[in-house]
Amino acid sequence: MVSKHIYLQLILRTVLLSLTALAVGFLFFGEKYILVGFALCLLVVQIYSFIYYVNQTNRKIAYFFDAIKNEDFTLRFPEKLSSKSLKELNHSLNMLNAMVQDIHLKKQAQEQFYQEILKQADIGIMTVNPKGHILYANPTIEKLLNYHPLNHVKQLKQIDEKLYAKFQDLNPFESSIHPLTNEREKKELAVKATAMNLDGEPLLLVVVQDIRKELDEKETDSWVKLIRVLTHEIMNTITPITSISESILKYYKKGENLLAIEELQEQHLQSTVKGLEVIKGQGSDLMNFVHSYRKFLSVPEPDRELIYAQNFLEKVKLLLGNKSGVDPIDISIAVDPQDLELYIDVKQITQVLVNLGKNAQQSIGNQQNGKIDFIAGINRKGKKFVQVRDNGPGIPEDLIEEIFVPFFTTKNTGTGIGLSLSKQIMRLHKGTIQVISRGQTVFTLTFD
Repeated sequence: MVSKHIYLQLILRTVLLSLTALAVGFLFFGEKYILVGFALCLLVVQIYSFIYYVNQTNRKIAYFFDAIKNEDFTLRFPEKLSSKSLKELNHSLNMLNAMVQDIHLKKQAQEQFYQEILKQADIGIMTVNPKGHILYANPTIEKLLNYHPLNHVKQLKQIDEKLYAKFQDLNPFESSIHPLTNEREKKELAVKATAMNLDGEPLLLVVVQDIRKELDEKETDSWVKLIRVLTHEIMNTITPITSISESILKYYKKGENLLAIEELQEQHLQSTVKGLEVIKGQGSDLMNFVHSYRKFLSVPEPDRELIYAQNFLEKVKLLLGNKSGVDPIDISIAVDPQDLELYIDVKQITQVLVNLGKNAQQSIGNQQNGKIDFIAGINRKGKKFVQVRDNGPGIPEDLIEEIFVPFFTTKNTGTGIGLSLSKQIMRLHKGTIQVISRGQTVFTLTFD
């Protein structure tokens, strides 16, 4: 619609210029020189108006793209104009500016969120390019190495030459352990690297951990896998945004110059709107991913209370219902001793057990004689526990170590944070969650 009105304006002005020029010639040969003078003045005014109109439109588009390039979203074009074509053009540019600003703000919020995640991580993380430049180093790794700021791998030589040598020879997916001693303490640093690609540049993601104080090597692997998932999700979302943005820009530029307004096509403007809708959708998908991760990180401290295990498990059984297929699934409860009490956050542990129960139901499916057992008791070490057992097909051995990694899932639906969230809840309860899948699958929640 915008290009149509501008096109009509250009045709009308061109026709008026042609008619005025013909009038000047006609009057000149008719020796009506006074009228020729007036016609010439009118022709000059029309030429000036035509040039001003074209330049005004081009300047607006040039200002718009310059503002976008400089991330300046304060530019606003007046929409209360007498010219309908310019009014609609200004309105479209303002709408486009608002959409790009919204995407930019969401991208900034997401970037700040991920930066905050890495800053708060209890594990050292840094990215290194092929030239040895350290593009990012979180505060934890600077604290572990007692060096700030970290800008290049060569700085490690000042910390420890052997550590520097290990970094020099560190290849993707390799891990090593290095003792680091200073005047205050001795650390056992577990170093692991993985390859990643950002904007076509190969990078090395290095994770460093003091295994004497923080996590063991399995948790290091989990962090690397988690960050790889984050990177994968971000790149899968951002790549189409970059590609579509480049395609849209080609509609309005030829080389380094902007196209004249008469060269714009209605089809390109329609493609621009469709492309921006796709970009908006990609941004929404990334925000949903961020909300899932935020949910995983924002588990509140447990609000514990004493509750009878028998009553509690009966409630869980009721919440599960009977999601049976052909044959009903038998859900049983066994508590020993009968008056066993659990000191837990009821809502959080209910969430854990319902999640485990639903997983068991999905695993059993339409299997005949399906059975789920909830067992509560006290183990040999005097610790209270709750078990969830099912006689489904079980979990493949090669996936046992992966199921608690955030966002890892073998299902076609779901976010993959159910079991990792359960593990987080158990950690907040100062307890553990373990799984064994041999013949039958058994998840055991142990409370301190």
